[in-house]
Formats: sequence, C-alpha cells, structure tokens
Amino acid sequence: MTRLAVVLFNLGGPDGPEAVKPFLTNLFSDPAIITLPAIVRLPLARMIAGGRESAAKANYAIMGGGSPLLPETQRQAQALQSALASARPDLESRVFIAMRYWKPFADQTAREVAAFAPDQVVLLPLYPQFSTTTSASSLKDWARAYRGPGASHTVCCYPTTQGLVEAHARAISQTWIKAGRPANVRLLFSAHGLPEKIIAAGDPYQAQVEATAAAVAALLPELPDWEVCYQSRVGRLKWIGPSTDDAIRTAAADGKGVLVSPIAFVSEHVETLVEGDHEYAALARQIGCAPYLRSPTPTIDPALI
Repeated sequence: MTRLAVVLFNLGGPDGPEAVKPFLTNLFSDPAIITLPAIVRLPLARMIAGGRESAAKANYAIMGGGSPLLPETQRQAQALQSALASARPDLESRVFIAMRYWKPFADQTAREVAAFAPDQVVLLPLYPQFSTTTSASSLKDWARAYRGPGASHTVCCYPTTQGLVEAHARAISQTWIKAGRPANVRLLFSAHGLPEKIIAAGDPYQAQVEATAAAVAALLPELPDWEVCYQSRVGRLKWIGPSTDDAIRTAAADGKGVLVSPIAFVSEHVETLVEGDHEYAALARQIGCAPYLRSPTPTIDPALI
C-alpha cells in the first residue's frame, strides 16, 4: 500500500504567556519578514519582540492566554485524514503539522514524516493565497529540515479553488441570515496586509486575495456591496490598503453596517478573534457602524477539507 504523507503548514502561535516573547522573536527573525542581514535582523527581532510582548500577551489573554491556531489546525488535520481514508482507501495516509514560528517546528515534524517513510509527500500550506512571507518561508524551512524519503509535491496556492470559495460563501451567508438579512450591510473581505514594497517586488498575494474575494462575491448576489481591505498593519512602511479600520469608517459614513469576512484565513486565531471580534467591533460601536457582523473562518467546513 502506497504511503502518503500530507504536511500542513501554518504560522503557529504561542501556547501560553511564557511563549509569547520567543514566538515574536522567531517571527521577526525570519528574513522573509525583515529583509536585513542577520547581524542586524536578529538583535532587531529581539528588540521588537520585547517591545511588543506586553501588548501581545494582553491580546492572547483574551483567548485564554495562548493561540488557538494549533488546536484549529489539528482539527483540520484530523478531518483531512478521515476524508482521505474514506476517499482513497488504497493509500495509507497520514497528515502532519509543521508550524513556522512555534511548536511543532519543521525539524520535529520532518523527523516524524521520515519515520513514517512515505512514498509520496504533499506539502500543503494553509495560506490559500501565496506570499513570500508565508508559504514561501514555510516551504523553504521545510526544504532545509526534511531529509526523509518520498517524492515531494507542493500545493503552492489555491485562491479560487471551488471548496475554499464555497466554504467562505457559506459562512458569510449563514452569518447574514442569522442577523436577519440586513439590507444596509457592506461586505468587507479582510486579509492580512503587507508592505507595498513586497507587492511591488512581485509578490502575488494581493492579486490572489482579490481573486478569492471576487470568486466568493460571485456566489453572494444578495450582498452586492463589497470591498477588499487589509488588517494588522505594523511599522512605518506604507502598506497595501485600504485598511480594515478605514473601510469600517467609510461604511459608517455611507450609512452602512459591515459584515467582515476573514478572506485570507482558514482557521481562527488572534487576527480574527481579537482584531475582528474585539477591536473592529469596538470601532464600529464607537462610530455608529451598525450592524457589525463577522463571519467565521472555514476551518473544517467539508468543502474546504
């Protein structure tokens, strides 16, 4: 029986307060995030992590002290493994998880995959839209770590894959229906932002986010007023826009509420549960943007799996 290993990649997140600073240090030490020589980047990463530790801990405290991203990814891995067992009983399939900035790291997962001795290895980033800062970084880290057997196949991106699009559209539609089908709502597809210089250098992320949004919107004729926006801006560089908070302000000025869809995320984490459910909701209340709705991520929607 052919052995198939599927490796799911994601950012990872601190599993407790004591992990917040080392997680942030790992994040900002990545040359895909800060493109400076190591002699400058590594001390800078430690400095940034120290400066952001308190605020980050406060955000993770809202979620119980740590990130839910690993449990969410474990649910996806279990669902995928079950789906593979049902769809392809001719394969001995096993799904693994490799996180980029916190445990389980690629080194640990690479040893587990090698011990499984697969004939085929599918590398599947849980970033639907490709970016040098996410998918490319995770895949490069895996290439460094893995020395086991198996022919390797990479799914680089899937911004308009039918299952992803259907799962997002279903989540949005259900959220809108549960709220009573409000007519005065603008649909905001909110994605993690990037500095403009990264896009200008040829990164396809923004174009792929916009393609996902257009494909989802095409399934939602009941919500014709929609816009793509970007969240989580940090630092002094100019980022792609409009920002999600500016999009909420514009909607309020237009007499609209908003329904925020986390279009670049397939599982819940700090950017959805804190920024989406707390910070943007508070902004909407403050400026009279009502209703404020947020659709969930697809996570284990069967269409996505």
